[in-house]
Amino acid sequence: MKAGLLFLALVGTVLCDPKVYFNEEFKDESYTDNWVESTKKGAEQGKFVWSAGKFYGDADKDKGIQTSQDARFYGLSAKFDKFSNEGKSLVVQFTVKHEQNIDCGGGYVKVFSSDLDQENMHGDSPYLIMFGPDICGPGTKKVHVIFNYKGKNLLIKKDIRCKDDVYTHLYTLVVNSDNTYVVKIDNEKVESGDLESDWDFLPPKKIKDPEAKKPEDWDDRENIDDPEDTKPEDYDKPEHIPDPEAKKPDDWDDEMDGEWEPPMIDNPEYKGEWKPKQIPNPKYKGKWVHPEIDNPEYSSDDSLYKYDDIGALGFDLWQVKSGTIFDNVLITDDEKYAEKYGTDTWGETKDPEKKMKEAQDEEESKKREEEEKKRKEEEDAKKDDDDEEEDKEEEEDEKEPDHDEL
Repeated sequence: MKAGLLFLALVGTVLCDPKVYFNEEFKDESYTDNWVESTKKGAEQGKFVWSAGKFYGDADKDKGIQTSQDARFYGLSAKFDKFSNEGKSLVVQFTVKHEQNIDCGGGYVKVFSSDLDQENMHGDSPYLIMFGPDICGPGTKKVHVIFNYKGKNLLIKKDIRCKDDVYTHLYTLVVNSDNTYVVKIDNEKVESGDLESDWDFLPPKKIKDPEAKKPEDWDDRENIDDPEDTKPEDYDKPEHIPDPEAKKPDDWDDEMDGEWEPPMIDNPEYKGEWKPKQIPNPKYKGKWVHPEIDNPEYSSDDSLYKYDDIGALGFDLWQVKSGTIFDNVLITDDEKYAEKYGTDTWGETKDPEKKMKEAQDEEESKKREEEEKKRKEEEDAKKDDDDEEEDKEEEEDEKEPDHDEL
């Protein structure tokens, strides 16, 4: 290869290298040097512990931070060199495992600006992006994708269902510089679109013309009563009539019981309420549609995706039942790199993790069966002992002489 071509190839390689802004795999307990715990909630603040949990694919690689106390707030954050995602993609990715079979609690991350007050981080701390699963009962099992725009937190208008089993899952959010986005779970796309359509960043482009009103002579009745239709003379039959087969009881006393009246029954000749038949309305003009005009308050924004100061990531959660493990946190500008990183981390251990859990479940099932078998055997043995004792007592009673014989 000629020197010029080699130089261009090397330059191209450098320019294509992904930028990793933040990466945390919690490989050892020194992770605490980079993370700051919030103390805002005082005694209600829960503790993260370093653990791979009760089942895993690799005892070392699968260690992450795990919520350890029930009914607690959790707050933990880390800062990194601040950057802007202007003109490039922003990818936020992490793994989460609800091995406790979570009933109500968050499993999401928040991305903050560099001025985050880490020790006082709490639910009302301003953030840029909130992303990840949230579960509470059977009704809430969603993936949150919330963006802060001009001081307001905007929720996605689509419903993205999260995973609700006990295994580790990979969550990825890609925000592109063309104002599009992708949400992935386990490296598979589950939702995508454009920011302006799926969030209320901007006022609507069109609004109903406030000056327009439906004309008074506008007839939007598709069908009308037939003016030629008349009710048949024999149509007016009562809905209920006295039972013709009913007879006054022999013991009925008019003075004591009042005047006897036969019970009412459904009238077999009753035809219901009469209504004239419908015919097409000759004056029908169709459904009136309110005309729209350009919204004077609308202004396009090509930079919906952009944040000028991205400098921290945190876990700000509430959990009723603890046990969630977070790991493999990544912020980069390259979707393909994030996908490969997910394959090399979560992808390598997900199957062994499931295999270990299934083996544990099988062992637990066998243990329960053995305990049940042992319990039944003990009950049967006790019943046999009771029956034997009862037989002995009956034999003793038979041996004792009758008082009449003495």
